[in-house]
Amino acid sequence: MKHFKISLYLVLVAFAFHSCKEETRKVVKAEPVVFKKEGELSIFKKETDSLIASFDIEIADSEYETQTGLMYRKSMKADRGMLFVFPEVAGHSFYMKNTEFPLDLIFVKEDMTIANYHENAQPLDESSLPSQGAVQYVLELNAGLIQKLGIQSGDSIAFKKI
Repeated sequence: MKHFKISLYLVLVAFAFHSCKEETRKVVKAEPVVFKKEGELSIFKKETDSLIASFDIEIADSEYETQTGLMYRKSMKADRGMLFVFPEVAGHSFYMKNTEFPLDLIFVKEDMTIANYHENAQPLDESSLPSQGAVQYVLELNAGLIQKLGIQSGDSIAFKKI
């Protein structure tokens, strides 16, 4: 009788383990981050004040948004960008951790003039990309647009939230 109880116990244990293995696991699928138009931004030439280009923008103005930026996205359309708005005028530094496509970064002073920029920041690169001096805004565009549009330090931006 003792051997029967042990055998029955082992069969039940084996059945329990077998049943657990066949349970289907839930697959958690992350939702892709999608562009949400929050404003419009224009860039103007320093010498002539003529329009260089206009973009639909997302605005990163909370701590979470400024830390996350364009991370975890696969791409961005050419007529779009992200504008980071900081509460303080200071030196700001960016990096491309978890950013999956190349970007041009434009550092903008409090008076809306372009201070400096970094072209073609490479995906997933954690090298520091600092402003050269105090700025309040940083505009991220697809890589190559600074050169293509002829954007230079001293040019200016204007934006409006919608």
